[in-house]
Amino acid sequence: MIVALAANPSIDKLFEIDRLVKGDIHRPLGFVQVAGGKGLNVARAAHTLGAEVTAVALLRGHAGKWLEEQLSAEGVPGAFVWAHGENRSSLSVADRETGGLTEFYEHGSVAPTAAWVELLQTASQSWAPNGWLTISGSLPRGAPDDGYRDLVAEAHRSNVHVAVDAEGDRLRLALEARPDIVKVNQAEARELLGVPTARREEALASAAKLRDLAGGDGHAGVVTRGADGVVVAAPDGTLYEGMLYVRGHYPVGSGDAFLAGLISGLDRGDRWDEALCRALGAATANAELAGAGKLDPARASELAQQAEVRIV
Repeated sequence: MIVALAANPSIDKLFEIDRLVKGDIHRPLGFVQVAGGKGLNVARAAHTLGAEVTAVALLRGHAGKWLEEQLSAEGVPGAFVWAHGENRSSLSVADRETGGLTEFYEHGSVAPTAAWVELLQTASQSWAPNGWLTISGSLPRGAPDDGYRDLVAEAHRSNVHVAVDAEGDRLRLALEARPDIVKVNQAEARELLGVPTARREEALASAAKLRDLAGGDGHAGVVTRGADGVVVAAPDGTLYEGMLYVRGHYPVGSGDAFLAGLISGLDRGDRWDEALCRALGAATANAELAGAGKLDPARASELAQQAEVRIV
């Protein structure tokens, strides 16, 4: 059982254009919008991969109703807390000529303190012992900076495993509660640790340092490297490097699909190398389809068979 927390969900929109020109009017060649934000992307991708998952989300206003309807249409179970205001929107503009991506992320309305308390309670009523909680993305304005730390601690008291994919102070504070898995990208690892992460050896050292910060033995540090794959310091201290030599045109949400693949694999009892292949397959399948968190499960399985994961 996986509970995917979405404290700051978003209507995620993708415009595709021939060429992005500053100051010009653009007519999109393609448009996709999904129930997004990192937490909902994880929930949707995990559901598509066949995992038993519940999205726990803070919803608001007309945008929140749309998010609820979209999750229902995709068959993703949810437990929702409602508050005043509106959920935010995020826009990605894909330039077909250059392959570049320009992104605009709203902050969203301020959430009342009571809404965060209720969201924590809703999450604790949704998870099950020996299951997983994923904590992804940003907190809404108005939520306490140490909110994720308290949530990790509460989950552990219920014998629930926790994977955190966050950045900045939210991640620093969450590490104090020793999450089972810390998953970040290279830029987030560099910001947190204050060390270079671009080279393979640097990324491996960062993954090991993340594992230590999360508690050492029994905990894992994961650093995703975009087209260069992933490096991992596993709970038993084993260092893994994973790669999949297939590229997609739509990378938004691939990190969330990776986390969905990893946790759904671990939740069903996969070894770490097997779960990493599943995660790489899900991430790449996501990059092949327009829309964050969208993937073809059969294609994800096919790609997982092509992934290369080795002990370093």
